[in-house]
Amino acid sequence: MKIKDTVHYQWYKHLGTFAVLVICLYACIRITNANLSEVLSNTKQMQLFLQKLLHPDWSYLPSLITPIIKTIQMSILSTLLGVLLAIPFSFLATTLITKNAVLTGCIRFVMNIIRTIPNTLLAAILVSIVGIGEVTGVITLTIFTFGLVSQLLYESIETIDTLPVESAESVGANKFKIAVWAVWPQILPAVISYTFYALEINIRSSTVLGYVGAGGIGIILNTSLALFKYDRVSIIILMILILVILVDTISEYARRKCV
Repeated sequence: MKIKDTVHYQWYKHLGTFAVLVICLYACIRITNANLSEVLSNTKQMQLFLQKLLHPDWSYLPSLITPIIKTIQMSILSTLLGVLLAIPFSFLATTLITKNAVLTGCIRFVMNIIRTIPNTLLAAILVSIVGIGEVTGVITLTIFTFGLVSQLLYESIETIDTLPVESAESVGANKFKIAVWAVWPQILPAVISYTFYALEINIRSSTVLGYVGAGGIGIILNTSLALFKYDRVSIIILMILILVILVDTISEYARRKCV
């Protein structure tokens, strides 16, 4: 009887969860005035779009080589700059190194502000200041990488083994030596892993930043969409997909060898 009651309880629990989800879905549809019939009535345009999208313009491939190279260069440079900036600030963002809660709080506050600004908004602001081009993309992705990696690194520092740090302090080592000899060896695998992780994200983000004029293959993607050249859009998406898979494969291999 107890097993039967448990089964009934689980069944009623799942049924209640499903009912809540249905109610939430219905409420969202009512609030947003979503009309599924309007979407289904536009099947002709959807068929036209998919028909062109599923037939890539392979003759356009040579024109994508230079933008792809620029996108890779932009992503690699911004990743390296962002990580190099993030490393010292991540040390300052932990009380384990600074022993100063005020300084650590200020650094973390600045990092939170940087992470709050969306990439596209930051790129749009920088385009109005610096101008259209790859330089704007590099600056945007560098700031983004700094905000992302610095948080991940200072969280890694907070979880390290404190015994080497205490040993270094007991022999009179200063904070710089403690950071270099007691902390850095422990977080080096995380630095390598987060660097490749940031590189993968930056390659994807660089395609979106092109919409606001921040350089890379995103500009060509935006232009092709604006001109309804969906066959070109298809080949661009395929190239971005291949690039992301390639970077993911290389980063996985590098992490296996280095970490």
